[in-house]
Parts: sequence; structure tokens; C-alpha cells
Amino acid sequence: MERNEIIKSRLNTLGYNFVNKKYLQPGEDEYYLRDMQNKSGIDYRQLVAYEIEVLVRNGNTSDNWNNILVSDAFNPELVKNCKFYGLVRIGKLEPYCLGFSDLQVPVGLYNSTIISCDFGDNVVIQNCNYISHYIIGNEVIIVNVNELVTTDHAKFGNGILKEDEDESVRVWLELCNENGGRRVIPFNGMLPGDAYLWSKYRDDETLLNRFIEFTEKKFNKKRGYYGKIGDRTVIKNCKIIKDVWIGSDAYLKGANKLKNLTINSDPEEGATQIGEGCELVNGIIGFGCRIFYGVKAVRFIMASHSQLKYGARLINSFLGSNATISCCEVLNSLIFPTHEQHHNNSFLCAAVVMGQSNIAAGATIGSNHNSRSPDGEIVAGRGFWPGLCVSLKHNSKFASFTILAKGDYPAELNISIPFSLVSNDVSKDELIIMPGYWFMYNMYALARNAWKYVDRDKRTDKTQLLEYDYLAPDSINEMFDSLRIMELYTGKAYLLQQHGKKTFSEDDMISSGKHLLKTKDPLVAQLEIVADCFENTSRKTKIIKVLQAYGLFEELISYYGTLQLVKLLEKENISNINELGNELKTSGERKLWLNIGGQLLLKDDVDLLKDKVKNDFNDWDDVHEYYRTKGAEYEAEKIKHGLASLMEIHNVDAGGFNESKIEMLFSNAAGTKTWMAKGIYASREKDYSNEFRKMVYDTSREMNQVLGKIEENSFINDQHRELDAFKDKISQLKQKLLRKKSLA
Repeated sequence: MERNEIIKSRLNTLGYNFVNKKYLQPGEDEYYLRDMQNKSGIDYRQLVAYEIEVLVRNGNTSDNWNNILVSDAFNPELVKNCKFYGLVRIGKLEPYCLGFSDLQVPVGLYNSTIISCDFGDNVVIQNCNYISHYIIGNEVIIVNVNELVTTDHAKFGNGILKEDEDESVRVWLELCNENGGRRVIPFNGMLPGDAYLWSKYRDDETLLNRFIEFTEKKFNKKRGYYGKIGDRTVIKNCKIIKDVWIGSDAYLKGANKLKNLTINSDPEEGATQIGEGCELVNGIIGFGCRIFYGVKAVRFIMASHSQLKYGARLINSFLGSNATISCCEVLNSLIFPTHEQHHNNSFLCAAVVMGQSNIAAGATIGSNHNSRSPDGEIVAGRGFWPGLCVSLKHNSKFASFTILAKGDYPAELNISIPFSLVSNDVSKDELIIMPGYWFMYNMYALARNAWKYVDRDKRTDKTQLLEYDYLAPDSINEMFDSLRIMELYTGKAYLLQQHGKKTFSEDDMISSGKHLLKTKDPLVAQLEIVADCFENTSRKTKIIKVLQAYGLFEELISYYGTLQLVKLLEKENISNINELGNELKTSGERKLWLNIGGQLLLKDDVDLLKDKVKNDFNDWDDVHEYYRTKGAEYEAEKIKHGLASLMEIHNVDAGGFNESKIEMLFSNAAGTKTWMAKGIYASREKDYSNEFRKMVYDTSREMNQVLGKIEENSFINDQHRELDAFKDKISQLKQKLLRKKSLA
């Protein structure tokens, strides 16, 4: 049987030789990195005889009292029953109590074994069985901790190697795929865009190597860095804390095990809290995070202001900012900002979820059992909402704002039409797709979610500009693609009905379908519109409500384009139709956009970014500055995209925007926003008028007390105010344009 290797050494070596001499250069000692890290500014001195006498009388011991250094305001009466080994430096100790929440403890060091540590002013160290090689800030409270230790090779959650370490010990995050083929190296400050670029473009070896170089460049390979605990951090009743770097104002209580972590925390950017029963290993935790109640996380990154709660398990995954996961299990996933997953029996595996998502109870997103090895993936666009007890197979892909009805989906899916409700009709053994579902039946949820994501974005560092609007370049481009899909399959259904099983060209089918849909031919409602390539089975995939969806998508594209036109008129202070025509000529053609970690970037800009990484950029800071630059340009590029979309959907060039066209666009946009506001009210009003919703209340008063009066719904009222303001705005712009033209 294998025996534990117990290493014996002399007692007088405890607390010394933290860094092996072979890793020290001439002029360096084991403390040189510690001295660089300690920025307290405290002037330390040696103990005087009286102070040593008091310390001994209070039950303290040291292997060498000359190695206990203190500040001038040190009070030896506040150090009791401690064992000191190695060089220990102690700041000001004054006869105060420090209080936090319901905890009140006296300043000082009590009942602890302390090895080679630095302490700031007025700290509380109480009942720490073993604390070694830490630099601790001012007014820090640490009570009832079993083990708080830093090793000479600590990496604090970053996937780097120290001197003489073998590659096999490097920490990787195996994102998006269980087979590790998309793995990335985690580092403090990694953004979801970084993780996506690194995991996505696996065919570009030069790019991947540069990302590794950038990450290695961020950190020193030297051994001997101490752990740090920032000012005013409170740690109580924790068991094991090993190789953990902790920012200021953090609160750790009752954690079982924290190992190889960076815990970012700061009063301005957000204080982080970790609670009872948590076990976190090999991770980076962002500012303002909350981790409570039995969470297990291994090989992970949590971006700022995200939460793990109630026994959640997060393994080999990246969780974006402003996201919450509780109770459930998430493996090998890359999750963009604003993700919600609350239920104990939901499961997410090997997925890229592109934000604004919500995973319901019982959802099993990712069974690899239909593959010969665990190497499947799921890619879900913004606004992904699988319903109760949804079961999906790898590989599957979903357009923006796809909602899946409750069901066990038997095969891989490729849903390319956005804003669709997808359902599995078991009785007929058919897959049903309803495009535009959100706008037809749940406008309240769609609009409110876009609003709440902005309202809940607590980031102070907004290096990546996140798009929360459901009408944006990515979803609009998907709508354009969907128009062609609906034309194709409508035309196919019509021609088959008219001519039987004759084979038709794709152009013929598109032309026929386009004519039927553009003319709003009622015959479309009678057709069974069957689509190919949406599901990996031989059963039917039916697209329903095509005529309504087609007109809806056209209207929404026009509305989006008109919104961008309004922005252009305001931004450039355009005063007549001729000026507008000149601006429109510069908008160019509609371009492809990509979602890079929640930030929408032109594909051309992503290609340029990759080229710059390979040839020009020196580090991750350059990449992040590129995000900021493109974020600053986003509104202007979005306007160009909107104008190009507007011209394309109306089949006009820049010269086609005459007086009557402008009047028509403004009128249509006002009409669209009007039915949106009405739809928001109507979809919420159902909760007040549905008899099955009302039956649990004895009176209307009781219902209003529970739900709140619909007339007092602040979000709905805000939408009506926005509608009135929008109508006033376009009225003023129209008068300005037309008046200037008549004067000219």
C-alpha cells in the first residue's frame, strides 16, 4: 500500500526558506517579493525588552524575538497565546473593538500560530490554528480559521506555471466542449470576449499561441509571492484557505475550502461575499460577487456581480457578469452576461449561451449520449429561454430569443429563425416553429427583460459594451435571413400544392413565396409549410403563422431602421432632405455582426482584431482597449447598419428618401411603437383577467395587493411615456426637415 510521505525538518527552519535558494538571484533573499508586495508604508522596528517581557507573560512564544518587528504604536498587551515563527511584522494595535454585522471582537492577535506574515494596523487575528505567508491589510478581522496558508508556488487561480513546474500542473478551463478541444487558460481580468475568441477560433494556431503568450506575460514566474488580504476584509469560521488572494472589504464566513483563487473585492467596484459550506478551487472571482450556501466550483471564472447560490455546481465554466446560478449543475460552459438559472433540477453542459438567457426547472441542456464520445456542443444566441423540462441533444444551435416549449426534443436542432417558439408536438410527431412569438404573445416579458438587464448592470468597468436591446444588428440580420427562409418554404409548399411532386429550383420557390407573402395572399394560411434542416430527423418540421411573422419581421426591421434614422437626424442635426440623402450614401451595405462575449462587433472588426493579435498587439490590455474603441464606435456603426437595413427592406437607395417616404417611415414607426406599448399592456393584463389566475383571490382588492394594480405598473407607465415622447420627437423632426426644404 502507498504510504504518506512525512518529511521531518528541524523546528528552527519553520517559517524560513520559503523560497528555495536555487530560485534566488544574487542580492535577493526569501523576502524580496514580500517586501515588494507590502505597500502599507508602516515603519517597523524591533521589540524592546519590556515588550518581549509582556508578550512572554501573555503566553506568547517565538523562535527568535528579534524577528518580530512592530510599529511604534504596537501594544504588546493585545497579543496573547500566540506562537510566532519566522519574520513577522505587526502594525498598530490599539485597545478598540472592531465590529462587522453582528460580530464584535477586540483588536489584537490571540490564540493563533503565525508564520512569516505581515499585518497592517488594528487587525484582529483570533483562533487561527495556522496562518502563514500572508500580507494582511488594515482593520482586517480573521477569527476561527483552521488553515490560512500560501505556498511558494501560489498562482491565485491563474493558469500559469512557476519556475520548474511541469506543464501537467497548469490549470485550464475546458469551455464549450467536454473533450477539452476548446480549452483556455484562465487569468484575472479575463473577459467573456477573451474566452469566446480563444475558444472559438481553434483553426488559427498562431492566434491561440499569441493568447497563451499574452497570458504568460501578465504574470511573473518567480516563486515566493505571498497571499494578500485587503483592508477591512472579514473572514470568520472558515476551514481551509490556501493560495488565495483576497481584495479589500470582502466577507468570507463558514467556507469549507478555498484554494488557488483570486477573490476580487473593492468598495467602489463591488465587495465580494462568500458564505457557508462553499468549496471553491482553481478560480477567479470578480468584483461584487455573491457565493452562498454549499456552492461547489472547480476550474471556473465568475465575472463581476455574478452569483452562485444554494448548492450550485460550476465546473470548467465561465459565468458572465450580472448572472445568477443557483441549485443546479453547470459544466464546460461559456456563459455571456445576464444569465439566470435558479432550479435544482436544471443541467447545462458543453454550451455557449450568449446572454440574456433563462434556464427553467427540469431543463437538461446537453445530453452527449447521442454521440460516440462526449464531444457535442450547443450554441444559443441572446435571449435563449428553454421552458420547463426541456431536454436537448448535442449538437444544437439556436437563433436569438428562441423559446422552447416544455418537451423532450429527440434529435439535434438548428433553429435559425429568431424570436421563435419551438414546440414538440408528440401527438403528431412534428416539430413546430412559430416565428415572432414574443411580439405576438409576450411583448411584456420581451420588453421588460431588455429594460431590466440595463437596470441591473452593476459593472463599474464596462470595457465591453453590452447590447441588451432585442432589436440590434445581430437579431435584425437573423430576421433578414428568416424572411428568405419563409419565402423559400412558403413557395415550396405552394408549388407542391399546385404541381404535385415536381422538382423546383430554389429561385423559383423563393420567387413564388415572396410574391405570396408580399401580397399577403390568404392562400398562405391554407398551406402546410414544411421546412428542412431544422431538426436531425425525417419527421416534419412545420412553420406556422408565416404570413403574420413575415409581415411582422418586415415591420420590425423598418422600425429598427427608422429608430436609427431618428438618431442620425438628431446626432448630425440634419436640416433638409438633401443633407439626409448625402448621409445615407455613406451608410454602405448591411454587414455581418458577431456576438463576442455580449459585445456586438462587425465581423470585419473581429477579423481585424485577430490580425492585430497576431501581428501588432502586445498583451491583453491591447485587446481590451480594442473592445473599448469599438464600443465607442458602436452607436455610429449601429446607425449605419440601421440605415442599410431600412434601404434594403424598402428596396430603395439613398435618393429614395423623399418627403413622402420620410412621412411614411415616421408614421409607420409611431404605429409600431404604439402596438408594442399596447402589446406590453395586453400581455400583462392577461394575468389580471384570466379566470384561472383570478380564482386564487377572493376579491379584486386581494389580487391587487398581491400583484399590484396594473394601472400602477411602473414599467408599463414608462412605456406609455416613452411612446408619447417618441411621437413628439418624430413630429418635431418631420417639421424641421420639411420646413427647411420648403424654405430652400
